[in-house]
Amino acid sequence: MTEKTDTEDKTWKVRILDLSGGAEDNIVEDVGVFHDLAHANAFARAYVRDSVERCRTPGASAKDVLTTWFSFGEDAVVLDAGEDGWHSANELDDFTAHRATPMERDWRALDPRRLVEDNEDLTDLYGTTDDADNGGHQH
Repeated sequence: MTEKTDTEDKTWKVRILDLSGGAEDNIVEDVGVFHDLAHANAFARAYVRDSVERCRTPGASAKDVLTTWFSFGEDAVVLDAGEDGWHSANELDDFTAHRATPMERDWRALDPRRLVEDNEDLTDLYGTTDDADNGGHQH
């Protein structure tokens, strides 16, 4: 019997860490469930990118932004992903040196909780899921 090494059936969570030390064990929350690692990695990256931008002030150098982020920002870690998970340390220099575009920092569009809420909104709007598939029209 061969051991399955791919991650198709695995789900992922991203842990948000408060670098200011304001939360217990620095853990703010675990976000999930992500059904593929690429989605979890993209969310973590955008979340940190946004956090870095919130730490940027007019005229601040890259070093100033980095120092502020380490004092007040939030990091994101893809749980149980090991080396395959996105790591902020690999991109912090670039993040602090270059301002992000709105799309690069839009973690909300990637948030799986939003996807669930959007589906619930459709259910509220159209009734059942079957009704939504029919354009909301009752037959």
